[in-house]
Amino acid sequence: MSNVRSSNLGFPRIGEKREWKKAIELFWAGKIQEADLHKQLAAIRLDNLKLQKEKGVEIIPVNDFTYYDHILDTATMFGVIPTRFNYVGGEVSLATYYGVARGNTEATASEMTKWFNTNYHYIVPELQNVTPQLTINRPLLAYREAKEQLNIEGRPVLVGLYTFLKLSKGYDTSKLDEVIEQFLPLYVQVLQELAAEGAAWVQIDEPILVTTVDQEDYKHIQHIYETLQREVPSISVQLQTYFGAVDQYEELVALPVQGLGLDFVHDQGHNLEALRKFGFPSDKVLAAGIIDGRNVWRADLDAQLAVLQEIQQLAADTQILVQPSSSLLHVPVTARTEEKLDVVLKNALAFAEEKLEELVLLANAANGHKDEQAFAVSREAIQALNASPARNREEVRHAAAHVSEQPSNRAHDFGVRQVEQKKKWQLPFLPTTTIGSFPQTAEVRAARQKWRKGEWSREQYTEFVNAQIKDWIVKQEEIGIDVLVHGEFERTDMVEFFGEKLAGFAFTSFGWVQSYGSRCVKPPVIFGDVEFLAPMTVEETVYAQSLTDKPVKGMLTGPITILNWSFVRTDLSREQVSYQIALALRKEVEALEQAGIEMIQVDEPALREGLPLKRAEWDQYLEWAVLAFKLSTSTVKDTTQIHTHMCYCEFHDIIDSITALDADVISIETSRSHGELVHSFEEHTYPLGIGLGVYDIHSPRVPSVDEMVSMIGRALQVLDPELFWINPDCGLKTRGESETVESLKNMVEAAKQVRVSRSKISV
Repeated sequence: MSNVRSSNLGFPRIGEKREWKKAIELFWAGKIQEADLHKQLAAIRLDNLKLQKEKGVEIIPVNDFTYYDHILDTATMFGVIPTRFNYVGGEVSLATYYGVARGNTEATASEMTKWFNTNYHYIVPELQNVTPQLTINRPLLAYREAKEQLNIEGRPVLVGLYTFLKLSKGYDTSKLDEVIEQFLPLYVQVLQELAAEGAAWVQIDEPILVTTVDQEDYKHIQHIYETLQREVPSISVQLQTYFGAVDQYEELVALPVQGLGLDFVHDQGHNLEALRKFGFPSDKVLAAGIIDGRNVWRADLDAQLAVLQEIQQLAADTQILVQPSSSLLHVPVTARTEEKLDVVLKNALAFAEEKLEELVLLANAANGHKDEQAFAVSREAIQALNASPARNREEVRHAAAHVSEQPSNRAHDFGVRQVEQKKKWQLPFLPTTTIGSFPQTAEVRAARQKWRKGEWSREQYTEFVNAQIKDWIVKQEEIGIDVLVHGEFERTDMVEFFGEKLAGFAFTSFGWVQSYGSRCVKPPVIFGDVEFLAPMTVEETVYAQSLTDKPVKGMLTGPITILNWSFVRTDLSREQVSYQIALALRKEVEALEQAGIEMIQVDEPALREGLPLKRAEWDQYLEWAVLAFKLSTSTVKDTTQIHTHMCYCEFHDIIDSITALDADVISIETSRSHGELVHSFEEHTYPLGIGLGVYDIHSPRVPSVDEMVSMIGRALQVLDPELFWINPDCGLKTRGESETVESLKNMVEAAKQVRVSRSKISV
């Protein structure tokens, strides 16, 4: 047996052409039956396994596939269903499974939040009033399927108990010991059944171990893995970490597991340094993540082989696995079909398929069978991209490197601006608005396709978009909204739209990745220096403003969200790239203001997700992230009102930085966790304008007026009513027209009722 073997941690679920998404959405629409869904998704799942085998990967994961989300899978496997869904035990039905994820007519969906610092979202398990039970052994079924259907001895993947509990809500954290004891026997049962089936190994993912973990945490971890080893000694456990370095390496390598997976890409060198300092146990397998599982660039095979060879020296008597730094679900399926990309750029890309090939090349090279030609091709591709003019715009580079010379503060503080803005805008108490987008119907998508394919002229497409804008300006006025938006009908995606109009970005044809549920996004590729070319949003916004006397907000995506929702070049720091984007966006903000648009929303929903996983590294990131936002928004007049929007992710953790953005108004996605966020304002004062989302746009459910009145009232207990706005919690692009109109009517009515009740109180 060779000393180094190739291994994978997870593969994209969505299919090469998003077949997974299409099947699920057909099922939701009632156009296919449950049996058809199972059949179609099984075909995708088996194709994924066959592909990995054909690429030469020796260790192939199973149970990394899902019908929506792998954390939701784990929750339903253990019967963790919120009581509002009236679950009575046993295997969870598909209706209940999707109800927890999306809500239904009787119950609201569970909260959704970011998966660590990625743009993937998971459904947060709710443990209150739940007695866990093993409803179905998903890893066992996946292992059995791969073996019976394809003769593949797969490695079952299971979310680790400690990570699962740390990502869950609804239990007393001071009683974590008791909660662990509720679930631990079920994990034992899963492993026992796998061992009885013949599985020799299981991969247990504990990415929580790369966050800030203390000695108390490790006591729990040690207890969990000692119990699994004692109760199921016949199965080997690969304890898998990813997304960064582990802090307490010595304790981790001493755990009673047979293999340990470490990230040698996003660890900033710390995992390798720990290996140098402390060595590695000779009785364990070291799974080395040396191919980037989160970005789309070819690996520098020479550099990564050098790392691998050093690992071989440091763990000389150890079986070594070469694998991605994380699951490949964060990258597109294949670069093979990207025929429209510039050849220099395409040659420098590696998606999931190509990363599997790199794994095999590195494993072979480490075993003394280096493919010199393949290494040379990779080397030349990287060199060609680095030498391209797109990566060498000196003026852009210089401006971003000298941001201290650029204005980054408004002329006056918020107190002064607020007085001037009140005079100018004359808005009612508790003004209503939306976040920006309106439903992108099949008709809208079809029109865009006709234009992109050349079937429509630019004039035809503009006429169509303008008709949509006009229609929704009328609808907003009829509903009674105070501050309007143009609806973003010309935009596919809030990042892609801007990237298409800025230098330094490229766009794939099929580079889709899963964001949440069936929602797939096609992240831009930032491959060169970012530069403003021409106004991007002025035409549509000015047209919308011409149709109404009410203010219309200009809508932009902020520099940090564009950064965090793109695949970013790695030859420059993310900080420098963010400054390039910010300085380009500043020119767009100024163009809007010059065109008479003096409410401008610069959205930063991804600000928090870019936080490093270790708290000690937060301040540095937040400092440059806040500066990037301010670089893009600080040159406008006092009367120009800057809005921003962000998603709720433990807002209280970064409230000082949110305040430092100095936006005149911030709207926050809160409807799934409204009470938790309101509670944070009982502890922290927020001195600027704010709108807490009063209903959940991720669900088709139309909330009642009373529900929203209650939400508004709760917020006004801790926030200044004079600074409070009423809005949905996110954009409405994915919603249907009728539900959108009805929900907004209820929102406006709720605002009116609260205005009346507050005026009576004041009298």
